[in-house]
Formats: sequence, structure tokens, C-alpha cells
Amino acid sequence: MFRTKRSGLVRRLWRSRAPVEGDGETDRGTHGSGGCCMGKTTKVAKSNAGSEAELKALTHSILKKIKEKQLEVLLQAVESKGGARSPCLLLPSKVDAKVGQQSYSLPMLLYKVFRWPDLRHSSELKRLSCCESYGKINPELVCCNPHHMSRLCELDSPDSGPSSSETGGTTYSAPVGLSDSLALQESGERAHWCVVAYWEEKTRVGRLYSVQEPSLDIFYDLPQGNGFCLGQLCSENKSPLVQMVRAKIGYGIQLTREPDGVWVYNRSCYPIFIKSATLDNPDSRTLLVHKVFPGFSIKAFDYDKAGSLQRPNDHEFTQQPRTGFTVQISFVKGWGQCYTRQFISSCPCWLEVIFNTR
Repeated sequence: MFRTKRSGLVRRLWRSRAPVEGDGETDRGTHGSGGCCMGKTTKVAKSNAGSEAELKALTHSILKKIKEKQLEVLLQAVESKGGARSPCLLLPSKVDAKVGQQSYSLPMLLYKVFRWPDLRHSSELKRLSCCESYGKINPELVCCNPHHMSRLCELDSPDSGPSSSETGGTTYSAPVGLSDSLALQESGERAHWCVVAYWEEKTRVGRLYSVQEPSLDIFYDLPQGNGFCLGQLCSENKSPLVQMVRAKIGYGIQLTREPDGVWVYNRSCYPIFIKSATLDNPDSRTLLVHKVFPGFSIKAFDYDKAGSLQRPNDHEFTQQPRTGFTVQISFVKGWGQCYTRQFISSCPCWLEVIFNTR
């Protein structure tokens, strides 16, 4: 039977759809600490998602109506899992598709099929700032590239679970970063909005990375990567655990300065862990460590909140008055009361993001 290029692209796309069951790469079904984002295992009841045959027929029908060049864009994004830069996939926003008893817009259906089978509503999503549709409301054409989207973290109430907090152990790190940051300013470099330090346990690896652009990719191995490549840093740490975690950083994270604050998008296949003063209840005496699952975004820093924070009872804040302008991020391994590591300085691979004032 004669097969067209279009039908071949459609078959490849269907084979690249997101698995309904978890693939075991991440511990997506457990929550080791309070204050984590609500990542779930992607198990979808057949009664809600419709039969596999029905979903396949509907997806094929929709994909066959998309232009060949657009199918190639979608395939590039899906097969690279967002690692390759792919343009926007602009399609009509008001086309609806019905799966079982539920109706979905065309963008929602593509997001469910190719990224998140458990996705229920568009309010669970955040568009990445690299997308042409970012910040636009109800356009006739909307970007349907699944890898131009992320899932929003829903923060647990601090009182709803055991707090995973850190009240000491990193007093040496922020002064080092801040002094280097001041040196960057005095050297006459273009104004930066933050600097990033990479650590392996208690040792900082490489120099501070000064960030001027609104968005920064921090990664170990990223196709067409452009940004802070941790894989190019010279590390003398031979610990098997550090080497294992370093290899799992993969696509890493995307750090973006947006109008409402600084967002972190987890592009890797494993959870990351974040501690930031502006993620907590202002009345909290300690800082929670938040678990962020793959594909999720979290607003890690809020300038307005940081400027008004006063924490006289917090050991770190009394020792370091500007720690309120620092965010710590650990790859793969968490720390705090619910983990074997009490302090981030015991984590194999982690980042310190030091923010400049506006």
C-alpha cells in the first residue's frame, strides 16, 4: 500500500505519545516533604480517558488535518522531549475534540496525548516565556507545541504535612557568592539580574555565572544547549554518588525572569528541590524545601516579597541579612527533616542563585 510522508509522520507521532503509566524514571508518586508540588503518577482511568482505540482514532484524525511542516515541528519537539529548539505550532484555539464523555480544546488534547495524560484543565498549565503565545489572551491561533508548556506546582499548606526545613549549615556559601557578585559589578560587566553558583557537596565548582538575559538554561547535557553547561566544568569530585547525580541532571532547569517574579522550570527527568524564602508563609520561622517534579514550573522568587521579609528568629537570616535574595536548588536528591541529608551542603549537586536588587 502506498504511504504518504504525512501518514508516516502521524504514525511516528503516535508512537511518541506520553505513556499512561509511569516509566519508572522518576519517583513521581511519592511526596517526601511538605510543601511539594502536586505531581501525580500518570494513571488515567479508561472511563475518563476513553479507550485506547478511540483516542488513537481521534488523534490520527486531527493530526492528518495539520500541515506537513507543522507535523514536522511537532515531531521534532516530541521526539527530542523538548531538548531541541522547536518553533511554535500555531493552530486554531477553538477546535474541540471529544474523548469519551469529555470535550477538550485542540491544544489540550495535544498536551494530554504528548505530555500529560492526567491533565484535566488548562488552569494546571503555564506557558513558557519562549512561546509566541506567552502573555496573549484568547488569540485565534494558539501555540500547541506541548514542550512550550509546563505544569504548575500547587504548594501544600505548611501545616498539612511534616515541614522539611533547614536552619543552618550553609552560612559559608552566600557570602562567597555575594562577594563574587560585587566583583562582577565592579569589573564593569553589563548589569545582571542574578548570578548562579554550582556546588558539589561543600565545594563550589567553577566560577559564578552572571545572567543578563531574561532566560537561562542550566544543564548537563542538552541538544542545542545554550547557557550554563555544568558538563563543561572541571570537577575533581570522584564520589560515585556525585557522578551518578551529575549524569542525571540531563536537560536541567530553565530559570526565567518574568513580570511576576522568577520561575524555575524542571526540564530534566528527575525531581529538583528548591528552598526560597518567598515560597513560604511570611509568618513561618523556617524555610520549607519544595519538591518540583519533571515538567513542572514553580515561581521560585518574588522580588516584592523578598524586599519586605524580616525573619529575626531564623538562624540563616540573622547570620546573613541578604539570604532572602538567594534560592537554593538541588538536583535529584532532597534535604531537610524528611531526608537523610539535613543540609543542602550534603547534596551531591546543587545550585545557589543569588539575585540582584531591581
